[in-house]
Amino acid sequence: MDVLLVRPRPDRETIGLQHVMVCEPLELEYLVSNVPDRLRQNVNLEICDMILEKEPFKGILMRKRPDLVVFTGYITHVGTIKAMCAEVKRLLPVALTGVGGVHAEVVPDDFRDESIDFVYQRNGIDGFNLTLEGMLEGRSASGIRNRLESSEDRKLSFLYRHPDREAVRKYRQKYYYMFHRPCALIKTSYGCPYNCSFCFCKEITGGKYFTRDLKDVMDELEGIAEKEVYIVDDDFLFSKGRIREFLRLLKERGIEKKFLVYGRADFVAENRDLLGEFRDQGLQAVIVGLESIRGQDLDSYKKGTDIDVNERAVRVLLELGIELYATLIIPLDFSRKDFRDLTSWVRGLGIRFVNLQPLTPLPGTSIFHEYEDKLLYPRERYEMWDMAHVVLKPEHMGTRSFYLEIVKAYYRVVMRPKNVLALIRRYGLGMNLKMLAGSSRVTMQYLGKVVRGI
Repeated sequence: MDVLLVRPRPDRETIGLQHVMVCEPLELEYLVSNVPDRLRQNVNLEICDMILEKEPFKGILMRKRPDLVVFTGYITHVGTIKAMCAEVKRLLPVALTGVGGVHAEVVPDDFRDESIDFVYQRNGIDGFNLTLEGMLEGRSASGIRNRLESSEDRKLSFLYRHPDREAVRKYRQKYYYMFHRPCALIKTSYGCPYNCSFCFCKEITGGKYFTRDLKDVMDELEGIAEKEVYIVDDDFLFSKGRIREFLRLLKERGIEKKFLVYGRADFVAENRDLLGEFRDQGLQAVIVGLESIRGQDLDSYKKGTDIDVNERAVRVLLELGIELYATLIIPLDFSRKDFRDLTSWVRGLGIRFVNLQPLTPLPGTSIFHEYEDKLLYPRERYEMWDMAHVVLKPEHMGTRSFYLEIVKAYYRVVMRPKNVLALIRRYGLGMNLKMLAGSSRVTMQYLGKVVRGI
């Protein structure tokens, strides 16, 4: 039985972070590595990364003629995946289709479609293996669905084989995040122990937080060829004791990597010495959700931090020489003065990278229904839910002006001469030119919004 595992290319309308980062499809690598031995000899699996593939999907389908095609994606991919599944059914009528990923787990109804046979809403790995087993036994699609729906929910754990990175060998050198090239991914925990109102992460695990045995993490790290490693936990900087044990084991095993992690501002602000130790063992950059320059916004987001904490966190990372990738949410009541204040604050602190996200109440989050009657677009415009589109009406300016203010604020921070020179000294001219090319593509998408107003 031939199985094709597909990561789709984003819709052209989606404002694409893929222009500045393309990371490996870790979830598909887990599917490949965790097919049970009793099934493996009868199943041929191949990962198809359409972000990097040059051959059209139709050509791949007709050449491979798979029995099962399974997709992974986020909310922005819903329409694309439905269209690709319809193409599978049109070209290969007997082939079956399935879809998994975080959006399928939290909002599975978005994928209910006549062209999609299976939606893996409980546990993707177990559901996928039940599908393979059912197909090899000759069961119908409806029979397999019944088994999926009647299977018991399994508690999240890490009792799985490590992801099969060889399954994407032909793509590996092209996976990167910003200046981290080439870059591998590793996951050491599920969920987030906090309760920010806008966050999708906590919805995936129902607000629960699970950590992985660090000795097993070390085993996986030892098998990763790339020097750069992005730890994709929703919050890696949570437990001081766990981080100390992580650093101890790195030293004990002689593992030398360069790490990129997510972390909260309050942890960073209160743990300068620990982060200094982490820097000495490879910590290169931290993604921090500063979220806002206004205290009332932080309160409404249930962030649990304040402006002073954010500023102290920024200073800690700058003093330690650890790169900061800051994210900020732009509320819809922002005026031009608010944009100027934001830019002055960010520049004054010396922040070099900033991701400015218009407030986006994602379907599946606790705040979505608060804004449902204020949407500028139908909820089914899935390609727009990229946290870059303005999906709610700005209060003090038109949508075009709002987009323009975002672009201006971004360039006033990132492209100031002092910043550019520092980046060239740290990463080299070639790497910076690549980043400039990618960010320019994103800018052109924004400017298209300014021109068209949609």
